Amino acid sequence: MARVGALDTSAAQLGAEDRPGRPDVSLVICTLNESESIGSVLDETKAVFEGLTYEILVVDDSPDERTADVVRAHAAADARVRLVRREGARGLASACIAGWDAAHGKILGVMDGDGQHDTQLARQMVEMLQAGGADIAVASRFAPGAHTGLSGMRKAMSTVATPVIQLLIGARCTDPLAGFFFQTRRWYEGARDGLTGIGFKILVDVLASGPRRPTVVEVPTSLRARIGGESKLDLRIAVELVAQLIEKKSRGLIPSRFVMFAGVGGLGMVVHLMVLSGVKGFAALPFLVAQGCAIAVAMVSNYTLNNLITFRDLRLKGLAWWRGLVGFALACASGAVISEIVGFGLTKIHVHWLIAGGAGALTAAMWNYWSASRAAWGVPPRGRDVAAGVAVKTAPAPEASAETTP
Repeated sequence: MARVGALDTSAAQLGAEDRPGRPDVSLVICTLNESESIGSVLDETKAVFEGLTYEILVVDDSPDERTADVVRAHAAADARVRLVRREGARGLASACIAGWDAAHGKILGVMDGDGQHDTQLARQMVEMLQAGGADIAVASRFAPGAHTGLSGMRKAMSTVATPVIQLLIGARCTDPLAGFFFQTRRWYEGARDGLTGIGFKILVDVLASGPRRPTVVEVPTSLRARIGGESKLDLRIAVELVAQLIEKKSRGLIPSRFVMFAGVGGLGMVVHLMVLSGVKGFAALPFLVAQGCAIAVAMVSNYTLNNLITFRDLRLKGLAWWRGLVGFALACASGAVISEIVGFGLTKIHVHWLIAGGAGALTAAMWNYWSASRAAWGVPPRGRDVAAGVAVKTAPAPEASAETTP
């Protein structure tokens, strides 16, 4: 079972859904530089949950304390608001998991902190799950009667990706990319071991990681204008989503991080050949010198891209970046030796040279992924261990009690 900082996420610790004293609902709000909006979102949410026992956990990954300070002010006035500050990690999916692991509610939810999600729908989704018969309640931008509120790249990505995801994971959900949803604790506990914690599309992970196909209920929604903060969508999110789908479709046999690592490796081969051609052809240097230059440039390129894409939730900066580069170079150098040994050994038993070379390259790729994950970024190579070693600071949970005025 993966761990997040010092938080024990075992099923025994999480407990049964109906354990006495649990609040009705725990809502996780993930923030990144949203000091302008989080105060209003908290006020709206508390009003919507009137009459329920609840807790709101704000998981903040902001580089400064402005967002956290706003949350601290709310927490000082209302013990049901809790701040979770993470150090050494980034990414919406892992932030959601950190919040749910720290939560105590019978129903677990997530929404953004920028004000785009319609908080009035939260109560409706909670009541749908309390009625029984469903595992997950989603505020869908594609349900009948909904208007997405999306435009540009976000609309194009959702329109193209949604039917593909539905086909690949068999999800009976009109909006598997939604960021506003609730789930029963029972479903979360059953899915927890399979969650990758990678990327920003956590609902795909939740839908595809349970022991069976979940029963999903939906409410139509439209995104509101953002109060503060900015969109986190970029090309890397699309890459992460593709890698996540490959992991789910392979039933975890091919980790999503390995997919991204291998993709970067393929680009590195292109960089290597381009540098080799340039140095050998235009500078007229000896082959060994040109090859050495190409290897060095490709290795730095691969490390940089992996730091930005494959391990962007644990991105290294400053002196740590240079230490990581050394670890990455050593890991990949040993991979090159392994590739040579495997390839040469296969040719000696009369395996075709092309197959032998491919087997050596594949073996080296798996070794490089395993060893570089540890040597450079200090984490196990499995995607679901994304949050291992992350420092988490959170206030004690409030006692469950009926709604009262602070």
